[in-house]
Amino acid sequence: MENLQAILEGLLFLVGDEGVTLEQLSTILEISEPLVQQQLDQMQKRYLEEDHGIEIVHYGGVYKYVSKALLHPYAEKLFQGAKFHTLSNSAMETLAIIAYKQPITRVEIEEIRGVGCDMMLRKLQARNLIREAGRSEAPGRPILYEVTQEFMDSFKLVSLDELPELPEFSNEDDNENLFD
Repeated sequence: MENLQAILEGLLFLVGDEGVTLEQLSTILEISEPLVQQQLDQMQKRYLEEDHGIEIVHYGGVYKYVSKALLHPYAEKLFQGAKFHTLSNSAMETLAIIAYKQPITRVEIEEIRGVGCDMMLRKLQARNLIREAGRSEAPGRPILYEVTQEFMDSFKLVSLDELPELPEFSNEDDNENLFD
């Protein structure tokens, strides 16, 4: 296909932060996934070698453009007035529980944390780090939560398998892992 890399470049630009999967690109372009993969690999190398302020990344099965690290100090100056919030320890704890145990209900999270988490779940949803993943078959059919693509991007994960292994903790009553 003539101009294949130019077309891929344009499609990656159009999808923005959402990104696009290899399967979607293959379907849209009506060519094989290996051929699309080969072209994306070549483009990734070209963006890394040449003087570009952006690069193509592949996180969570999604390809997209991101700015290169050399741009970050300048972007900070550009967005100096913007309020970027970091996650609190409570938010990180709740997010970790969801990432390791998903899909998981609010009650299960509260059992692990030992405190209520309604407000924390709302905050994490507002930041698009978690989402509702359906309903449990348990009585009352509680909402199940899982992490989002935004979570994968924020922590630069290709898959949840990249999460660090949890240390084993034990007490006198039982010998269970922290999130079991």
